Amino acid sequence: MIAFDNTLIAFESKTNKDIQKAYRLFKLLKYPFWVRVGKIALQVALFIHFPINRLVKKNIFEHFCGGESMLECEQTVKDLDQYHIKTILDYSAEGGETEADMNAVFAEISTLIEHSAQDPAIPFAVFKPSGIIRKGLLLKLATGQQLSAEELKEYDRARQRFVALCDQAAALKQPLFVDAEESWIQPPVDDLLLEMMRKHNQEKAIIFNTIQLYRTDRLKYLSELTEIAQKEKFFIGLKLVRGAYLEKERERAQQMGYPSPVYGTKTETDTSFNNAVEFCFEHSAIISVCCASHNELSCSLLVELMESGKTPPVDPHFWFAQLFGMSDHISYNLAKAGYNVCKYVPYGPIKSVLPYLIRRSEENTSIAGQTGRELRLIITEQKRRKSIK
Repeated sequence: MIAFDNTLIAFESKTNKDIQKAYRLFKLLKYPFWVRVGKIALQVALFIHFPINRLVKKNIFEHFCGGESMLECEQTVKDLDQYHIKTILDYSAEGGETEADMNAVFAEISTLIEHSAQDPAIPFAVFKPSGIIRKGLLLKLATGQQLSAEELKEYDRARQRFVALCDQAAALKQPLFVDAEESWIQPPVDDLLLEMMRKHNQEKAIIFNTIQLYRTDRLKYLSELTEIAQKEKFFIGLKLVRGAYLEKERERAQQMGYPSPVYGTKTETDTSFNNAVEFCFEHSAIISVCCASHNELSCSLLVELMESGKTPPVDPHFWFAQLFGMSDHISYNLAKAGYNVCKYVPYGPIKSVLPYLIRRSEENTSIAGQTGRELRLIITEQKRRKSIK
């Protein structure tokens, strides 16, 4: 078993100054009131065009992001690679819905795919579908509404962007993660990804879908996708996550009068996630999986399955992933034990990435035990360092 509470390994790359800075940040995130106040203050500052870049960059941005550009992330990529942790650069600018916005995101992701393919320390590229396809259009497609002539042209352009990114990744042999959206706009994304897996996953998994296991229908989707792949003889790439839109999913279901698409308890979600891990391991002949989890038990489960099956830690079918700035006790201890580990490293202009940073702050505050766990590990490491002086 891997000791995830080994803080010597978890914080080996951090200076005392880094540890103290992280302590102050997570101490603040522990209090929902101050997170709410900070969110409002940032929104007001943006509205009145107050210069906040320097303040944000030296604090929360620096902790959770690699930089404002791919170039600025280079040192972070090198630093992680020293500890056998790979990087997934995640362009996290949000908020655009115009054709110009979509084309700009497409150009950035295309450059990112090419950049990643040239660096062994970046084993995957990633993009979010709603960055290149308008959410309102995805909703119409998901609900079977008839598109206008102009919307048909818009979708044709959007589909071309989606396909072009997958084609580029396949041509460069660069595995590509496609992030998940809210349940009500996910169906057309699933359809496009099935098409791309059929096209590009003939020899191995290049195109990866993301499954949010807090959804009650995703284990069924996983089983059905596997049946299709077995029948048609192509490989499946999957990133397993618990899910990012819990409150939004429940609120929309209540407002629109349909059953909640997500489990009612954390225990049910944990069971769903772990069942998916076991299913993917059992079908590893055709499934390559990334266990993208901050949960020690889920990561331990995959480790145990691999050990019991005498699967080498470096088997390319299995990866672990955590967000940059979080759960280093999982990432660094897994990497030290020889497993394939990567960090999601967000980047982008500070103002564009602020929605991501606010969401990270709110998630750390709301997820039971998340901030407390980070603080406990930081304090343990501070005490350990003091004891050896």
